[in-house]
Amino acid sequence: MKKSYAWLSGILLLVISFNCLSAMNLYQFDDETKKARFKTLIHELRCTVCQNQTIADSNADLAKDLRDKVYKMIQAGKTDEEIKTFMVSRFTDFVLYNPPLKPGTYVLWLGPGVLLLIAGFFLYRSIRSKNMEEQSDIDENQKQRIAKLLAENQKDSSND
Repeated sequence: MKKSYAWLSGILLLVISFNCLSAMNLYQFDDETKKARFKTLIHELRCTVCQNQTIADSNADLAKDLRDKVYKMIQAGKTDEEIKTFMVSRFTDFVLYNPPLKPGTYVLWLGPGVLLLIAGFFLYRSIRSKNMEEQSDIDENQKQRIAKLLAENQKDSSND
């Protein structure tokens, strides 16, 4: 009885592994430079469905289609810039992991720094206002007592 389960498990693993292989795309290149360009480009383009993954890392159908399109364009002799221009024309600068610095992407590039400055400003004001509150918490009697102690201290030090 135990042997039949082991045999059945082996067949199941074999079927599952063939299923995984059929989902993978194997791209064939006639030279290493095209292969290197392909790898570079698919790591520079963002999957617009997943948004935090490159098309190399994503399993989305759109990412698969974009990888296929990049492969076909490389095989057709297109340059990297032509491929990127095509992708940007379809998906805007968002498809690029490193979008160019231009008026449309200023918020993307400068936003984190501006937010950090604003947070720093509010932190500074908060700390400063707490210090002012602590200083104003001293009432008049305490101020007179402090002044008296300081005056006594100065008399004692001048007598020495």
